[in-house]
Amino acid sequence: MKTLIGAFLTALVVLPIALASVLPIPSADTQNLSERLRPPGTPGHLLGTDELGRDLLSRILHGGQVSLTIGVTAVLVSGLIGITLGSLAGYYGGRTDAVISRFVEAQLSLPLLLMLLLVVALFGQSIPVIAFVIAIANWPEPARLTRSTVLVEREKPYVAAARVLGLRRGAILVRHVLPNIMKQALVVVLLLLAQAVLLESALSFLGAGPQRPFPTWGRIISDGQAVMQTAWWIVTLPGLFIAALVIGVNLLGDGLREGSWKPRAPWSRRLDKKTAVR
Repeated sequence: MKTLIGAFLTALVVLPIALASVLPIPSADTQNLSERLRPPGTPGHLLGTDELGRDLLSRILHGGQVSLTIGVTAVLVSGLIGITLGSLAGYYGGRTDAVISRFVEAQLSLPLLLMLLLVVALFGQSIPVIAFVIAIANWPEPARLTRSTVLVEREKPYVAAARVLGLRRGAILVRHVLPNIMKQALVVVLLLLAQAVLLESALSFLGAGPQRPFPTWGRIISDGQAVMQTAWWIVTLPGLFIAALVIGVNLLGDGLREGSWKPRAPWSRRLDKKTAVR
């Protein structure tokens, strides 16, 4: 049930964002002061307009493209870094594990939002910089999970058998250990997408997000604060999109982690076939 609800909420947000360029909606940057602060349901403006008469639905969908681009890029980079370093730490142990673990602990001890603001202030507010900064902030989570799962996996009999057959340690890690822990690591990477979108929205809300004319969810909410008492929809509706995406991704990740997605061992399938024949 969690998987279905999570997939539905995620698709409800992601699909319109992906199709924003082909949907029959006004441009996100077209201003019309005669149409400013129109409430939701106004003809031609399904979710109303903002303080400059821009269509709010168009700005939310195009802003979602920016937020999801940053979030997905950050998650891919952080997942690659985290899974690589975590697998090395868990499999090789010793000094390698100690060095990587100290880096993880140092990263987790830093105040996350302040660190992001500092780096963005130093290197600029471009989309690649923000995506890379969020990726660097998120890599410890997949690294910790990958390390713990590899520690368990490396003690299993098939790893010892591979060593007896003369396979090198690197080959065993890449060809045998990583495929067995990859799905668990990918679930954690999926859950990081919600955190990455929240971080990007927070940076944009504080004025450290992508520069204009890019609309982002955080900037739309920030701009709507001044007229929140008379135009509640400018703040509320982007917040609902963020909440739906975060809840959907979290439910989807929890459902995949707890559900029946786990791979079955080859010998269990062979036993099932023998049982069916009998």
